[in-house]
Amino acid sequence: MNALHQYLFDSYRSARLGEAPPPAPGTHDLAALRAARDHTRFEAVLAGRPASGRLRWWLRRTRRASQRGGSPEGGSSWGGSLRGGPSGDGSPRRRDLRGGAGAC
Repeated sequence: MNALHQYLFDSYRSARLGEAPPPAPGTHDLAALRAARDHTRFEAVLAGRPASGRLRWWLRRTRRASQRGGSPEGGSSWGGSLRGGPSGDGSPRRRDLRGGAGAC
């Protein structure tokens, strides 16, 4: 049984009993996401961490580490960089169809 089936059963039951119908599935999704975000921020404040800007901080840290050639944790966990192809110079690696020095 999924959420729609449960909603239909609850709607039928509430109509037979003369009660107010339940809210449709998905009605309170945004409110639930906001409450989870607020709770996470509250827990961060209690732990002494910054309450906002952590995503930007992580992205900045990851980008700086990739530009240095490593991962934020110290070791290189993946090859290449965030800037283009495997060479990291911003240009994608092109396949040389003649089989020259740049052939893959």
